[in-house]
Amino acid sequence: MGGFFGTVAKVSCTADLFYGTDYNSHLGTKRGGMATYDAEARQFSRSIHNLESSYFRTKFEEGLSKFKGTSGIGIISDTDPQPIIINSHLGRFAIVTVAKISNIDELEQKLLAQNMHFAELSSGKTNQTELIALLIIQGKDFVDGIENVFRHIKGSCSMLLLTEDGIIAARDKWGRTPIVIGKKEGAYAATSESTSFPNLDYEIERFLGPGEIVRLRPDGIEQMRPANEEMQICSFLWVYYGFPTSCYEGRNVEDARFKNGLIMGQQDEAEVDCVCGIPDSGVGMALGYAEGMGVPYHRAVSKYTPTWPRSFTPSNPDMRRLVAKMKLIPNRAMLEGKRILFCDDSIVRGTQLKDNVKMLFDYGAKEAHVRIACPPLIHPCPFVGFTASKSPLELMARRVIKELEGDDTKNLDKYADPSTPEYKQMVECIRKQLGLTSLQFNKLETMVEAIGLPKCKLCTHCFDGSSCF
Repeated sequence: MGGFFGTVAKVSCTADLFYGTDYNSHLGTKRGGMATYDAEARQFSRSIHNLESSYFRTKFEEGLSKFKGTSGIGIISDTDPQPIIINSHLGRFAIVTVAKISNIDELEQKLLAQNMHFAELSSGKTNQTELIALLIIQGKDFVDGIENVFRHIKGSCSMLLLTEDGIIAARDKWGRTPIVIGKKEGAYAATSESTSFPNLDYEIERFLGPGEIVRLRPDGIEQMRPANEEMQICSFLWVYYGFPTSCYEGRNVEDARFKNGLIMGQQDEAEVDCVCGIPDSGVGMALGYAEGMGVPYHRAVSKYTPTWPRSFTPSNPDMRRLVAKMKLIPNRAMLEGKRILFCDDSIVRGTQLKDNVKMLFDYGAKEAHVRIACPPLIHPCPFVGFTASKSPLELMARRVIKELEGDDTKNLDKYADPSTPEYKQMVECIRKQLGLTSLQFNKLETMVEAIGLPKCKLCTHCFDGSSCF
């Protein structure tokens, strides 16, 4: 996914930019970058580092002195090297994006046919942030250029542009990814994660609407394009991506996870000794689940946080599986002889959870019950890119459907409906393959209720294939 932070102030922005960007580190581990603009010298400064073997702070801390100026943008990127710096008829600007461009090959060919060229290549592929920049400079001004992006891309794109006259923040036209505006004395900031604000003394000013474009200056906000009425913000922000203290559309992540678990726990008739959350995103749900069931919460599994990042980030499946194993450490004293109910955010490929379940029984668990915060993932994500990257069959639910039907595209609407025999059979097959005592997925209605936004405002495409294209 990725996350960004930008700030414009009356004094040096370097410290705020450095720490504000770092607070987006849970959203990716591929690359990090920062750019500042020094108005006195009329100069941009930029640095990009690979984050696959180290964290953002360790890569950027020693080089902070090179960044000067009162405005800057930073990015934790799960895609291409960013920021990109462009000199165009619109003026000079740096750009960062949180985006997934599904039709990038098509757009690349169209731009090449218009005598455009691409200077930035990542592993032999077009840098999608540069492609977005080229679409922008086709406009007569920045607003027209950003609207040109909205018209042409399939997928999603939110962006920050560092210009010679402040920072332009533009949220994806469907609002699939968030932008939060913060304010403090003499400064404004825009970020993917409101978690960036408290320790830097920013207060949430407002949330940008879908397709809204604003310009931030030290003394105020200028709306350049109003928000669209329709919204499809990714529901996985509350289920998985979001940091517990973050808010999107006024709804806190941890509160949503707790309510999700509370509602499910109140309806669960399983007889268990305790509840545990799979760290990190399963913990909030598990705390609510324990309260709803009226059983204790025990930390039977702990995450070793000093060195192991989130396990979804490595592209290599073997490495991803290794990371998932190494980061979770079981506690035999809390497992042995216990009937334990574990809460987790989702089942994507299923390989990690299968390994975790085996570990639980190896360490003495009597029973292992699992409750999942969201419905089964049936459709790959074409908008944010959380689920399958190469094939729908990377999804465990789709593999099971293929086993049952001989065709992984057959009767998907029935497998998405908890009231059908097909759904129950799919869940039972997943349970057996994972070696669980029992397995339940959340209902879509419960998840939506816990988030607290109308269903029509949420993207739930992964679960029911319903989202707009």
